[in-house]
Amino acid sequence: MVHQNVGDATDVKVSVGIPFPPGMLRDAQQVRILDANGEEVPAHVVATLRWYIRDHSIRAVRAQFQAQLVKGEGTYYFAIGKPRTRELPGWPYVQELVPDSHGVRVAAALATLEPAWMCASLVAGPQTPATKGEAYARYVATQFEWAKKLPVDDHTAWLFDRPSTLFKAYVRTGRLDYLQAADESYHFYMKYIKRDGLPFSPFCGGGWTMGKEPCDSKYVYVEPILLALALTGDDSEHDAELVDKMVMLWKHNGWSGDAGPYTGPGERFTERLAGLGLLATINAYELTGDKRYLDNTNERVGWLYEHQRNNPDKLGNDGSWRNSWNLHEDDSWKPESDVRGTSPWMSENIIDALWHTWLVTGDRRIPEMITAFGRYMERYGWIDVSTIVQGHDWRNPCSGSNGQISWYWASSQASHKKLSDIEDSDGWYSDAHNVELVMPVAAAYYFEQDPTQSAALKRRVEALSSSYDTECGRIGETLRRFNWNNRGTGVALWFMQQPPGSGATSTLAAHASP
Repeated sequence: MVHQNVGDATDVKVSVGIPFPPGMLRDAQQVRILDANGEEVPAHVVATLRWYIRDHSIRAVRAQFQAQLVKGEGTYYFAIGKPRTRELPGWPYVQELVPDSHGVRVAAALATLEPAWMCASLVAGPQTPATKGEAYARYVATQFEWAKKLPVDDHTAWLFDRPSTLFKAYVRTGRLDYLQAADESYHFYMKYIKRDGLPFSPFCGGGWTMGKEPCDSKYVYVEPILLALALTGDDSEHDAELVDKMVMLWKHNGWSGDAGPYTGPGERFTERLAGLGLLATINAYELTGDKRYLDNTNERVGWLYEHQRNNPDKLGNDGSWRNSWNLHEDDSWKPESDVRGTSPWMSENIIDALWHTWLVTGDRRIPEMITAFGRYMERYGWIDVSTIVQGHDWRNPCSGSNGQISWYWASSQASHKKLSDIEDSDGWYSDAHNVELVMPVAAAYYFEQDPTQSAALKRRVEALSSSYDTECGRIGETLRRFNWNNRGTGVALWFMQQPPGSGATSTLAAHASP
């Protein structure tokens, strides 16, 4: 369906991204655009993405055609299997862009696809279309009421990748308003990407300048470029040089020093940087097919694998990426009083990136890492709600008396007293992160082959579902909550529809490395 986005023209140029699952399409000439009567209309169709590492089949095309709108809408279809017979000269995507009410240049018309097709295409990994009455979809819709306004004055509202979060909400639902918000957010976000300068401090080429701190790499995301290209056909905001600068800024970790392995207990490490850096790197490979990014991805997975298995603090493998509480909080390292542990909710960034990487590469190390973290969370990550006492109930009451909450800082080494002290100082209402924590639990369920562990993980997901309450969804004081809750969570519903442990033998990731 083609929709008027800005303006009132009835004859509009339209570009639409159409994603395809692996192996379905090998020649863009086999894509035709049909009108409501099933008649072919002149179109220009080119491949924009390919399934690198798999079979090099087409992952997405951009189809361009002229649409006639009645009351702001027009019905069109795409078909495959027969060669296109009516050709139309293509045009630069930028020609379709017009200013909206915020002065952001967006497409004059947007085309929506059916969620069943988008989910099956694997454009955002395996997903299930949102169903009527689904609690999680209702939670996202409730949050969207306060999150839909473009946050032009708060750069922190973009942390954890607002455009990708909105694109993924659109994939599961097909909602036009989600796509409109994603498209506007994408163009706004890319307007602030620094296109000149070397990709390291103090020059910060590839960084994000809205917060006046372009070397802060945690605001640098490649995934929205990938999704915009796949779903709208928009190639107007990036080129290979810019993508390379963004990845290289991550390689140099912005102002944090070059990314590398975790080599000592006195070294600063954050789960957020490790996860978002891996995700940006594998996204760049998906976008370009450049083997340098695949090599860097494998390197980053290796760093995480060794950190989890052979932590340099010599305290054993508990399944987490254990690091220093002092340094995590930007304090000086005090080994005599340090609390060795990890942030459960920030670790979701690692699991999300590992899962995404497994889909692309089939890396055999990744299922082991995900199940190890799931077991860690069950043993050390969650606060037993039956033990919570008055004055130390750190939960927001919106999710009910059985509302779950993880430790703000979880540890296999520290006493309950030390963890409670951290919760008292930093962890009030940290159950705001429950929704995204469903994802690592469900991912562990997908890969976990021990029936006892699988059952525990399933119970945890069921208990966490109380956090989808719409009262919780209305809490919007922190705008970036929409992003951290939802960027990776949609896949959890797909995970829980699969047999427990089935990921261990799945062919979803068709090529294994290393």
